[in-house]
Amino acid sequence: MSLSPESAKHRVRRTPRRPASSLAEKWTTIDGIDVFYRESPRPPADARVMAHIHGFGLSGRYLLPTAEQLADEFHTYVPDLPGFGRSGKRRDMLDIPDLAHATADFLDDRGVERASLVGNSMGCPVIIEFAHHYPDRIDRAVLVSPAGGLFNQPLRRAIGQLSRDTPREPTRMARVAVPDYVRFGVPSTARLFRALTQYPSLQRLLELRIPTLVVLGERDPLLPGPHRIDEIASQTDSHVLVVLLEGAAHAINFSHPGQLAHVIRLFMDDQPIVSDPDWPGDVRVYEVHRGKHHPPPKSD
Repeated sequence: MSLSPESAKHRVRRTPRRPASSLAEKWTTIDGIDVFYRESPRPPADARVMAHIHGFGLSGRYLLPTAEQLADEFHTYVPDLPGFGRSGKRRDMLDIPDLAHATADFLDDRGVERASLVGNSMGCPVIIEFAHHYPDRIDRAVLVSPAGGLFNQPLRRAIGQLSRDTPREPTRMARVAVPDYVRFGVPSTARLFRALTQYPSLQRLLELRIPTLVVLGERDPLLPGPHRIDEIASQTDSHVLVVLLEGAAHAINFSHPGQLAHVIRLFMDDQPIVSDPDWPGDVRVYEVHRGKHHPPPKSD
């Protein structure tokens, strides 16, 4: 099968280099597009599958700190969706439904029938849309710092929110994010922003009927306050567990990987959400909302 010029261009990037992660770095080709991803090198044979879905304009690289902490317990995948990071581009891959279908195509390609999905920022509506179209293929959803909707409109407001968030993130985040944003490009940014803010995230969230964890950063300027989140979450009584991570901003997967991985483990095993006593004094996790039909915590 002959490759398109775009696909051939991305083949050049397969030259050996020093791995950026303890996860195995791999490539696959889906519908003629080269897709880069990371995977647990030696997952347990009976491990549950967990895929991490990145945010707006970024690759999966900034998700690695949390994904690496979970990779020995879960069969972990961290893809760069088509159009992002090191993966090839597709002209039709710049709205939320397209990215949800691309996630399903990636899991198909890897032979994965069901998985739990962990997303940050834009990755959260992608997961919600995936669950809408493929409800039998998702076990649990972890939505970290969900983005999109009215609170991030118009574009100048979102830019202002991002500018306030930047100094709240670790400085090393810029070394990861800036190259990704430059590669993603201005035209793609404008188009995807419109799609993201027009996506009916709340409506889709309330339709979910799977265990869902929402993790919010106390210092995240891209999200409304916890009281508004509680008000929204209380509109459903079946599935949503909302926790607030003290001291965190938007990119929790990068800035607080140990704490986030801890919360995800507890959620996956239906354990009470509690802080680890070994955490620094300025980091705590608080439960904001628990749907009455959410699976009850199991005591040790």
